[in-house]
Amino acid sequence: MATPDTNQPQAAPGRQPTPPVEVRALLATDPIAPITELLHRAYASQRERGMDPLAGRQSVEITRQRCYRGQTFVALTPAAGPPSSGFAKRLLGVILFQEREDAAFPPWFLRKDVTHFSQFAVEPGLQRSGVGVALLARVESETLAMGATELSLSMAEPDVSLREYYERRGYRVVQSWHWPYTNYQSLIMSKSLTPSQGGE
Repeated sequence: MATPDTNQPQAAPGRQPTPPVEVRALLATDPIAPITELLHRAYASQRERGMDPLAGRQSVEITRQRCYRGQTFVALTPAAGPPSSGFAKRLLGVILFQEREDAAFPPWFLRKDVTHFSQFAVEPGLQRSGVGVALLARVESETLAMGATELSLSMAEPDVSLREYYERRGYRVVQSWHWPYTNYQSLIMSKSLTPSQGGE
């Protein structure tokens, strides 16, 4: 299934208080509908500006397929009880690592020293609060554990503020790409990692 552009738009000025965050792998018992709804909310600002990312419009079934074509991690507020208890109310963000898909990959993604993430979203009211940083730290750790040294992503080129967000996190543009399911040119960005950055 398609790899949409990653998106953690900056909805509110200033840094929000960092909530307690638990980042874990998606469980088979976790519901998919809340993830789809979160994606739609997080990508709404791009759609309002004329961009059409897949994550902003995909169905629950497409989200389910995509979540299991890679490794999905969710950011949750810590809670006692069963892992899936109150999942929808606890869900803060999501990220998909190493998604496999049918569309051709940009050459950068095919390098052996490169991993990639997609379907990255944080609840709009919690953006700039550290939730996205926690999710990115998890996939950085996963990248290093695989022996890779570059973590990459695809993002909508028209979204200037999003590009600036990734540049502040150490990402650089390595090439342009056009996915068959979006209405814009995408930028492939990548960050060089060192072992000390795992779990940063």
